[in-house]
Amino acid sequence: MKASPAHQKELLRLQEHDNRLTRVAHGLKNLPQNKQLDELKPQAEQLRARLVEATGRLEDAKAEQQRLESDVALVQQRLDRDTARLQASSSAKDIEGLEAEITSLQRRRTTLEDAELEVMERAEAAELELAGIRAEQEQLAASVDSLTAARDAEIARLERERSDAQADRMVVAQGIPQELLDLYERQRARYGVGAAAVRGGVNLGTNLTLAPSDLSAVRAAAPDEVLIDSDSGAILIRDENS
Repeated sequence: MKASPAHQKELLRLQEHDNRLTRVAHGLKNLPQNKQLDELKPQAEQLRARLVEATGRLEDAKAEQQRLESDVALVQQRLDRDTARLQASSSAKDIEGLEAEITSLQRRRTTLEDAELEVMERAEAAELELAGIRAEQEQLAASVDSLTAARDAEIARLERERSDAQADRMVVAQGIPQELLDLYERQRARYGVGAAAVRGGVNLGTNLTLAPSDLSAVRAAAPDEVLIDSDSGAILIRDENS
């Protein structure tokens, strides 16, 4: 294929825009904020699990506290009843029995009140733990919001860059003969690089030195001859420094 050196050199500009588009696509696919957000997910799951466990402990403690309060109330009712009966009784036998029962009930009430105090302390500890977990969740949510905002801003920036690169590419492509453009597109689709400059015998697309025989062929070819690198598949763009 023949093409003017000027048109061939335009392929390098086209390749630059394609490189930009490749970098943008890679950037959109590998946003660092997404990786950081993924790293926060296990922490969020752990906090949710801890919240469920602490909530369960608090609910159990409150349920036990209610039961103990009910038991204390029942014991107190019996104490009040027996105390009233004791004050109204004149029978020595009844008085002895009531006094023994009152003593037993008082011991029972003390035991229940001690247990109630212990349960109240457990409930308070669970409430403090829940408050700490919710504070951690709020801090984590703030981090997630910050990372999400940064990611969205980066996506918007990259999408603007992609739009600019696509527009610039279109302008350059319109100035290249269709046959040469089609060849560039085929080589780029197959090998990833459509065109590469040759400087000092080095293919700048791969940064590899051309074989002596290939370099001799490159330097001997007419300026309008379109050459393709046998190794990289790229169209080789030459100048006086090749």
